[in-house]
Amino acid sequence: MKKTIRIGTRDSELALWQAKTVQNALEKLGHETKLVPVKSTGDLNLDQPLYEMGITGIFTKTLDVAMIKGEIDIAVHSMKDVPTALPKGIVEAAILKRANSKDLLIHKGLDFLNSEGTIATGSLRRKAQWLNRYPNHQVVDLRGNVNTRMKKIKENDWNGAIFAAAGLERIALKPENYVDLNWMIPAPAQGAMLVVAMENDEFSRKALELLNHQESKISVHIERQFLKTLEGGCTAPIGALVTIEKNIVYFKGALFSLDGKQKIEVEKTTRIDEIQGFGTSCAREVLNKGGKELMTEIRKVLK
Repeated sequence: MKKTIRIGTRDSELALWQAKTVQNALEKLGHETKLVPVKSTGDLNLDQPLYEMGITGIFTKTLDVAMIKGEIDIAVHSMKDVPTALPKGIVEAAILKRANSKDLLIHKGLDFLNSEGTIATGSLRRKAQWLNRYPNHQVVDLRGNVNTRMKKIKENDWNGAIFAAAGLERIALKPENYVDLNWMIPAPAQGAMLVVAMENDEFSRKALELLNHQESKISVHIERQFLKTLEGGCTAPIGALVTIEKNIVYFKGALFSLDGKQKIEVEKTTRIDEIQGFGTSCAREVLNKGGKELMTEIRKVLK
């Protein structure tokens, strides 16, 4: 009897788009599939900032539990939301080709940039980088799925809000009034989709192998290695981006204080055949330049 692969996903429009992308790819390979939408704690509690909820992987936890209980076979995630250590028994099964990794600003006019203004984001990384560049601005919390956040921009008198470009592009919500924030370092693995499966589920893991995109996999693994070495979890103000040109791997990463006043940055290159431990060595450079003390301060606030 042929196995139907049950695909677990959050039930937001973006999460469903991602899950359907994986579903279509698997069905093209001849597999039978079924989507199983699940509500996550991160989607249900929109009043409290993520870091205050005290959980890393808040958007992945519900799916992890469903998988361990045998209710789903695989789960599809935005990789930037996934903790660097997966739960016991769950493994990375595929990383799809990475989409746009940039952040962008949706705005109501850009005159405010040189004066006072209010920007909305639920990300400590985006908040810290914005305040580092625009210390006179105020940053307010913005939560919810992409559609909810877009609605909140219209309802409030904020000057703008920061989004991941990939999310808006995937569900065709990117408006005309945006600018790419080329100076902002994205979250590690931003724009990448991760599919996880149970370690003992050989059928699903084998099915997903063919969906792997090698260059994307190398890039996000280095970025997440950087994040893990800094012990940042999913919420600390840490940015990392790898680009690969020919056989050269370019890395740019940074750790920020919560108020954006401190920035510890690293830029390094290596050959693609010498990437073993590259993300770790980049993180150690940041730690040695004051990052260790800064992470201690951040943890005191976020615990």
